[in-house]
Amino acid sequence: MRPQKAAPFLSAPLLRRRAALVALAALALLPALPVGAAEPIRIGELNSYKAQAAFLDPYRKGMELALKQVNDAGGVLGRPLELISRDDGGNPGDAVRVATELLTRDKVDLLTGTFLSHVGLAVAELAKRRKVFFLAAEPLSDKLTWADGNRYTFRLRPSTYMQVAMLMPEAVKANRKRWAIVYPNYEYGQSAAQTFKTLLKAAQPDVEFVAEQATPLGKIDAGPVAQAIADAKPDAVFNVLFAADLARFVREANTRKALDGTFVVSLLSGEPEYLDPLKEEAPMGWIVTGYPWYAITIPEHQAFLDAYRAAYGDYPRLGSIVGYATIKSLAAGLAKAGSTDSEKLVEAFEGLKVDGPFGPFTYRASDHQATMGAFVGTLAVKDGRGVMVDPVYIDGASVLPSDAEVKSLRPAAN
Repeated sequence: MRPQKAAPFLSAPLLRRRAALVALAALALLPALPVGAAEPIRIGELNSYKAQAAFLDPYRKGMELALKQVNDAGGVLGRPLELISRDDGGNPGDAVRVATELLTRDKVDLLTGTFLSHVGLAVAELAKRRKVFFLAAEPLSDKLTWADGNRYTFRLRPSTYMQVAMLMPEAVKANRKRWAIVYPNYEYGQSAAQTFKTLLKAAQPDVEFVAEQATPLGKIDAGPVAQAIADAKPDAVFNVLFAADLARFVREANTRKALDGTFVVSLLSGEPEYLDPLKEEAPMGWIVTGYPWYAITIPEHQAFLDAYRAAYGDYPRLGSIVGYATIKSLAAGLAKAGSTDSEKLVEAFEGLKVDGPFGPFTYRASDHQATMGAFVGTLAVKDGRGVMVDPVYIDGASVLPSDAEVKSLRPAAN
């Protein structure tokens, strides 16, 4: 056999050079990336789209409008924002599963969304466990930022406490002694009802609560509920129903004249999502929180309104405001943090100032609650549809407890 020749000896510099050439050759075989391309910042968003379409269809449009504005302006940290949305089924267990999939399968950088309070609380607990940043867009339960508040959870919308406090001056001024309360029997409704009783009793110690109707969410038997309230003969009613439950209750109350001559204060009933379907049946004279888009003179809102109409050929609902402000908040927080790291995002959001459609607002460091406010006005019927008249914007900061008071309200986070 012919002896094999030994391989030629290569020095270390030559070996490094050959390795570099091999690496370059391999790179040449990869598909070219467009100039300026960057990995997107992935926002994992979950919500009850099927169950609460009236609010969440406009909410999605608001998010998409803000997303386009942010990305058209160059994105954040030189990266585009990418929204990955999922339906949470309106169920806490499903929501936790969906949020987990967003984190593990879709590799999102942060979480946002949720509508129903018990769903938001479940996702907040997951965020605490996984140590991932979560901006709760819509859930209103006070527990979210107080009793069950945690380091990783922030909230955009005014809470039940805030919106009840906004209505309280009118409730006290009415000086009615016998009150009835009607609410959906889950976390949001329970929280709102308890806050109303506590605040009104403190302001008017002789008040009596003569009837309390707690109805199953989305399944109200409106006739008996309206009749039970009428039979109690209250001087005033506090309503917390919304969506289809509100419409059914109002129609039954109108049919039975159950609330004729009764003073009513009501959460959310001035929001177009819930007011518009009632048309000329809208209950006149109710004092409500809501969104009178047609009567707001704030410059920031006019700019938002013009952009929304140009994009969709339609007027916004409150969901549109919430979706838009959610994305604007995340963009501002990411820019301030300079990173998608959850710990840095938490630090950035504490004290973060955001420019929203109602003007600037802040995420408080003490309880992670945004100070974005809401409008209070009186319901009337104009041109065959319900409207809010004499609306007044209430700054959220004006109805929140002090930082010192928050320490006792937020024990789990201290």
